[in-house]
Amino acid sequence: MTNISKLFDSKRLEITIDRLCQQIIENHKNVENFILVGLQPRGVYFLERIKYKLEKNLIKEVNTGYLDTTFYRDDFRSNDVPTARETRITDSVDGKDVVIVDDVLFTGRTVRSAMEGIMNFGRPKKIELLVLIDRYYSREIPIEPTYCGIKLNTITSERVEVNLTEQGFEEDSIIIKNKSNE
Repeated sequence: MTNISKLFDSKRLEITIDRLCQQIIENHKNVENFILVGLQPRGVYFLERIKYKLEKNLIKEVNTGYLDTTFYRDDFRSNDVPTARETRITDSVDGKDVVIVDDVLFTGRTVRSAMEGIMNFGRPKKIELLVLIDRYYSREIPIEPTYCGIKLNTITSERVEVNLTEQGFEEDSIIIKNKSNE
């Protein structure tokens, strides 16, 4: 039997996204000088939610992009055949505030890879990190989010799943599953 705990439903997710967007607005008065970059694959879905809410609140277009970290990972050569996804950053990030968006921060390795990848598009003024879930006791690299939906104390045998309707799920949910029981 699989042990599953539900952390978020649609209502709580909406409240959390509202809060995260308000924090971004407070810290970035000049929306033209920042870009949100979603990490492939799952961070892109969360990015779209953040972008929609920011544009609704600001009544301005928000610059966004997607980044695949496959070729920047420190374990790239040890993987069998990596599956690369789209990277789409259309403008230079020179002098801009870049906000990396991902659903779950676990070891920090993906974010480290993302920072390296972003540098290929210029030299940002600042890089920040926005995550829905911070699994802070599992960190292998000293990376901390600037904006965080919720911090969780999880063990390695647990898996956090962010299931959004944009991914094809019937309803939004964020759950913790015990991997040892799968």
